[in-house]
This record gives sequence, C-alpha cells and structure tokens, in this order.
Amino acid sequence: MMGSDFPTPRLPRRGGRDLLSAAAPLFRRSDLSLANLEGPLCSEQTPGKEPLPGRRYLFRTPASYAFNLKNAGISMVSLANNHALDFGKSGLTSTRKALAEAGVAFSSKGGEIAEFVVRGVRVGVISLSFGPPPRSIVFPARPLQEISRAAAKYDILILSIHAGAEGRGALHVKAGMERFLDEPRGDLVRFAHDAIDLGADLILAHGPHVPRALELYRGRLIAYSLGNFATYGGVSVAGESGYAPLLTVQLAADGSFLEGSIDSFRQTPMAPPAPDPQRRALRLMRKLSAEDFPDSPLVFDEKGRVSVKKSD
Repeated sequence: MMGSDFPTPRLPRRGGRDLLSAAAPLFRRSDLSLANLEGPLCSEQTPGKEPLPGRRYLFRTPASYAFNLKNAGISMVSLANNHALDFGKSGLTSTRKALAEAGVAFSSKGGEIAEFVVRGVRVGVISLSFGPPPRSIVFPARPLQEISRAAAKYDILILSIHAGAEGRGALHVKAGMERFLDEPRGDLVRFAHDAIDLGADLILAHGPHVPRALELYRGRLIAYSLGNFATYGGVSVAGESGYAPLLTVQLAADGSFLEGSIDSFRQTPMAPPAPDPQRRALRLMRKLSAEDFPDSPLVFDEKGRVSVKKSD
C-alpha cells in the first residue's frame, strides 16, 4: 500500500518514486517479482464500504503509482484482498487499467491467472483471499478444483493468498480456521497442504500483517505470511508489524524448492522500507519456523540463506 489520499493525503514524496528504491535491485535481478497490492489505484470519490474506526480502513492510491511498481521491477501483483474493493468495482476496474498500462501483471478474485514463460518454463500465478467466493479459501472446494486444473497447464503454479488472522497476536501458525474480528479468515495450513497435494508449487501468504514461519511440505515451500513491506502511512508498523522480509526463492523446473533467502527490511511510520542491519525479520522467521514446524527440514543461516537440510 504505497500511500493513500483518503480520507486525507498521506502520500510519499516525489509521487512515490523512491518508495521501493532500496529493494528495487533485488526485484530486478529476479526472474519474477511478486507482491500483494493492498488498495485500489484510482481517483473514484465514492467509497465501496463505510470506514469503521479501529475495525475498517479504506485506501486509495493514485493510478500513476502503477508505474512505480513497474520501474522497481515488480512483475505481478495480487488484487485478491480485503482492500481491492475499497472504492467499489469502478475502483478495481481503474486498478486493472493502471496496471495494464504500466505493464504489471495481476490476478484477482475475478479469475485472472498471471502467466509467464521463464527459460521455457510455463509459470502461472493465482491469487486467492478470504470472504465470499470466488477464490476464497474459506470455501475451498472451488479454488482447489481450479488449482488442480491449472497445475496440469503450468510447469510451476504459484499461489498468492491473503488470509489468516491479523496482528502481533497472530505470529504463530495454528491449525484450523483462523478468525479476525469474528470473521473467518481460512484454514491456511490445510488449504496450503491440499493445494500442494493437487499440484501447487509455491505458496505465498500475506494476510496477517506480521511475518510468520516457512514450511517445506512435500518439497514445496509455504510462506505463511510475509508481513508488511511498503505500507506507507496506513498500516501499523509497530514492533513485528514493521519487520519487512523480502523472500527470494529458487525453484527447479518442476516447482520443487532448491534454496532461498530472506533479506530483512524495516518499516518506520511515513517512510520507505529500509535494509535492517539487525536482520530482525530473518531472526523472527527462523524462530517461528523452528517452533511451528519443527519437523520441516529448512535451515536458515545467519546471513539469510534458506536451504534444505541434507539427509544423514
């Protein structure tokens, strides 16, 4: 969420062109760089829902900011989240148009699959969220059927999932249905495992707004939350909510996990994400991964490399 001008302007300097500068070299050197875009890129005046202090916030980012994503090296964004319709269907239409003009691919609850060919390998990215169907993990039958069909079409299938409980009390991954403000937010563990059983290869979750554990399941990587990264002025970045991991993953041509790395950034209020020399995001995710998935064979070194423990 690159800044909002609703209800009052809280936008970064220079039209947000410097917001992602520190991370741009990492985005650009990857074959694909994926992100979750919270909030529409639009100028619509009529909100799609009513703000509720302490419970519901609305975002609206200028459409021109789509080019900031492209210029930073972002290949694709997810629009399947609880802020995509902050300014209704017209706001979402504006977002799709702005991204298409900037050359940034996207996937939403509307059914798009972002498609890429990387060195001859066919890659598909599907975005899902909670809430009502379609593509809601709270109602898993239909999205799992779609995943099964898509897995037969693509060599590598990536899922971007906005789900799970929120906040600093939701650091740990727990089995079963997660809830936030009395709303069901999905059973991330079961859905992720079922999706991989049906052919998904990489799962990136980002609903809790705090970093969470990584798990290796049947040779496929699951990131249960990548927290916040560039949520300028609209989302709390206190404590662990300000730990901003950037996850890089190397996959084999069949989608199996080879190795990865976590680059730690830090968010502070009304400022771009900046590299964190204390590597707090890495240290937190390493700790949570060991606690929540003690049998998972992932190894984290001090510099952020993530590898698979060799068998004895």
